Formats: sequence, structure tokens, C-alpha cells
Amino acid sequence: MDKIKILLAEDEPSLGQIIKESLETRNFEVLLCVNGEEALEIYKNKHPLLLVLDVMMPKKDGFSLAKEIRKENPDIPIIFLTAKSQTEDVVKGFNLGGNDYLKKPFSMEELIVRMNSLLNRTKKNDNSTPISIGKFTFNLKKQTLEIEGTTENLTHREANLLYYLIKNKNQVLERSFILKKLWGDDDFFNARSMDVFITKLRKKLKLDPSIQIINVRGFGYKLIY
Repeated sequence: MDKIKILLAEDEPSLGQIIKESLETRNFEVLLCVNGEEALEIYKNKHPLLLVLDVMMPKKDGFSLAKEIRKENPDIPIIFLTAKSQTEDVVKGFNLGGNDYLKKPFSMEELIVRMNSLLNRTKKNDNSTPISIGKFTFNLKKQTLEIEGTTENLTHREANLLYYLIKNKNQVLERSFILKKLWGDDDFFNARSMDVFITKLRKKLKLDPSIQIINVRGFGYKLIY
């Protein structure tokens, strides 16, 4: 069974190690960081499925980190760990996109139960359901486009780019957002690469003339159908 990759950001080394070792006996792969900046870098490069963030961390606190990550990824589950129990902190955590909140000290069993609950909820929304787009049927999980009995295979990046265009149907998908999300950086060379992928998607969708990917100059792309 594949291990479930999670990111744990905890600035107390002994506590972080205890949590890491406990989770690793329960089929989790734990990416342990000791500050918010390191956590953000690992999040961008390693693509964990769930985040466990200590609120009070050096360089970037858990709330600031969650706020930054939520701009790019509205779906990843986030659990905050904190020594604080004030109501305003709990409210702030949820307002910044936290899914759960655990006060120190806590039991490992409680943490694992909460993690599994969020992961199971995510699985139910795992994007495996085919999506109708004009005359096409798009399946993100299989990375396919089907039309009139013909199946077109997509690359991983093509499929994810199309998925975000569909999620933002009739709205502008910002270049910087999708570049950071799928390419990791919004520099010039990645932007040119994305333009090539958009051209490829247009060619694959041309069997249905009602579908268009419009270039909104200076902002991004808009899928209309």
C-alpha cells in the first residue's frame, strides 16, 4: 500500500520527531519542517496530501503559511496545532482556511482520527467523476477526452490545465496562479511552455467548435462553451 504523504511543520524538534515517528508506523510518509519558510518550500516541491501546521513557528507562522497556500490550493486539508486556546485564535484559524484545530497536548490517536477523516472526505471529492465539456467527456483521473467513441489521451499537465480551465469556466484563469500551481514558478520560460500546452488543448478540442479557450491579454485564459 502506498504511503500517504503529509507535511508536518513543528518547531519543537522533540515533539516533531515523536509525531513523525508515530505517524510513520501508520502508513504515513512525513515531511518534517521546523519553520514556515521551509514548510512552504517543501509544500511546493513535494506535493503532500495534507498539512499539519504548528501555529507558532519562526520565519513564517502557521496562519500566514496557510493563508499563502490557500491562494494556490483551496482544497488541501489543513490541521492547526497550537498551545493557544483562545476563541479568537480558533476562529482566525478557520477563517484562514483551516479544516481542523488541535490544542497541545493532544493524543496521537486523536490526531490520526482527524487526519483520516479529512483524507477520506478528500477522497470522496477525488475528481474521478467524468465531466461533460461540450460534446466531450473529460476524465481527470484517467487523463482522457472522449468524443463520439474516440478517446484522446492527455498528458498529466494537459489534463490538470484543462481541469482548472473547466473549474473556472467562463472566468479568467490567471496565468500566475496556474503557472505556480502546475509549473512551480511563473517565470518567462514557464509562461511560454504554458502557451504551448494551451495550443495543444485547443487542437484536441477543435472537434467541438462551441468550445473556445480565449487569451485574455495580460491576465490569463478563459474557457467558454
